[in-house]
Amino acid sequence: MSAKPRRAAGVLAAFTAVALAATACGGSDEPAGKDAKNITLTISANSIVGGKNSAGAEWIEKWVIPKFVEAQKAKGVTAKVTFVPSGVDDEQYKTKLALDLRSKGGADVIAVDGIWVGEFVQAGYLKPLSEVAGDQVESWEGWSQIPETVQGLGSFENKRYAIPLGTDGRVLYYNKKLFARAGLPADWQPKSWQEILDAGAKLKALPGVTPIQINAGTAMGEATSMQGALPLLVGAGGEIYKDGKWSGATQPVKDMLDFYGKVYGGGLGDPKLQQEAKGRDKSFAEFAAGKIGILAEGDYFWRSVVNPKTGIAKMADRDTTVGYAMIPAKQPGAGIRGQDFVSMSGGGVRTLNPNSKFPSQAWELLSFMHSAEAVKAELAGEARITARQDVNKEVLAGDPMLSFVTEKVLPVTAYRPPLAVYPQVSVALQEATAAATAGKSADEAAAEYQKKVEGFVGGPGNVTS
Repeated sequence: MSAKPRRAAGVLAAFTAVALAATACGGSDEPAGKDAKNITLTISANSIVGGKNSAGAEWIEKWVIPKFVEAQKAKGVTAKVTFVPSGVDDEQYKTKLALDLRSKGGADVIAVDGIWVGEFVQAGYLKPLSEVAGDQVESWEGWSQIPETVQGLGSFENKRYAIPLGTDGRVLYYNKKLFARAGLPADWQPKSWQEILDAGAKLKALPGVTPIQINAGTAMGEATSMQGALPLLVGAGGEIYKDGKWSGATQPVKDMLDFYGKVYGGGLGDPKLQQEAKGRDKSFAEFAAGKIGILAEGDYFWRSVVNPKTGIAKMADRDTTVGYAMIPAKQPGAGIRGQDFVSMSGGGVRTLNPNSKFPSQAWELLSFMHSAEAVKAELAGEARITARQDVNKEVLAGDPMLSFVTEKVLPVTAYRPPLAVYPQVSVALQEATAAATAGKSADEAAAEYQKKVEGFVGGPGNVTS
C-alpha cells in the first residue's frame, strides 16, 4: 500500500461497504462476553485469491482461519471466521473501510496502511487496542519482539492502535568496485553528511560516474520524500510533524535543503535525472550498470531491483559488489532522539474494529495472526522483513543485508505522520527539494515551502518555523 493523494472512490466500493456493514462485525445474537461459546468474526484485507496480494489472501483462508477455529474448538468455543476479500485500488479500499467504520459496521480485524491510522483515529473510527479489548492487549508476548520504533507504525499520539505487519528501512547503497577505483574503503560507513560529500568528491574523478543519487523533485513522487528529504530531515534532528505542528522553514528543513544544494550544485548528482518521468527506474539501471556510486534507497532495492535472479535491474555480482551503510545524522548525535544514524520506514498494520461484538475474541484472532508461527507461515519461505525480531533472526539468517536492516536500521527508524494532509505536505517538500536542486538557496526554498504548508494545514498557527 502507498500514500497517494486522495480521490473519490467508485460507487461500487460504497455499495459494497454498505452491504458489508449490514453483515459484518460478529452478526450473531450470542451474548458478546469473553465467555461466549459461539463466536462469529470477520477479517478484512485488500487482498483476494487470484488477484491483488493473492498469497496474503490464501494465508488467511487456508492457514489462519482453520488454525484459529481449531484452537478455539480446543477451548470449547465454536468459532465461525470469515474472510472479506478486496482487490481494489488502495484509495478505494480506504474509502470502503471509512464507510464501514462510520456506520458502525465492517470486519472485526482490519488490515490498513500505517499511514491511514492517525486519520482514522481523528475521524473517530479507531480506538486504542487496549480500550477495545482490555488488559490482555498490554500483556501480549509479541510486543517484546517488535522494536519500539516499529511499534510506531501502528501508534498515534503514543497510543497503540494496531499491530505492524512488516516494515522496511532506508540505507545508503554503494558500488564497491567504484569505491576501490576512487580509493574509498570497501566497508564504508559515513558518520556525517560531510563524509558522504567527501566520498562523492572522490567518485567525481571517475569518468562517466554520477557520484551520488539522492531522489529529488516531484517526478520521483513519494520516493523523494521517503528516500531523500525525510531521512535527511530526521538526520538534522527535525520531524515533519511534531507536537501537533508541521515543520515549516525550520533549521533542520534548511539543513536538508542545503545538502541537496551541495549534491546537485556541486556537480555530485545528476539534476536532469530527477526531472525524468522514469527517473527512479533509470537510477536503478544506472546503479546496476556501475554508473552511480552512492544511492539512497529502501531494502526493496536489494530484494527486488538488483536481485540477481528476479530483479528488475539484475546484478549477477550483487552480493560482492553492492555495499550498504546506515544513513548518518548530519553529525554524530544530531539526529532525532540524539541519534548518530537514522532511517525512514513504512508498512501495513492490522487493527481491531471498535464496534466488534466479540472484542476479546477479535483480539485473540489479531494477536494469533501476529504470532511467530503465523508470521512464518505468511512468509511461506520468502526472505522479507517482518515486525517481529524473533522471526527475522530465523528467516533472514541467510541474507546479511536484510539482517542488517532489522538489527541496525529498524531500532533507529522513523515513520511518516499518519494524517490526511500529509500527502499534500509531502508534495510541497518534493517541490522544495526541486528548488534546491535547481540552485535556489536553502532559505528561499524553505520559505516557499512554509508558505505552501500554511495553506494546507490551516494557517501559520499549525506550523513551526
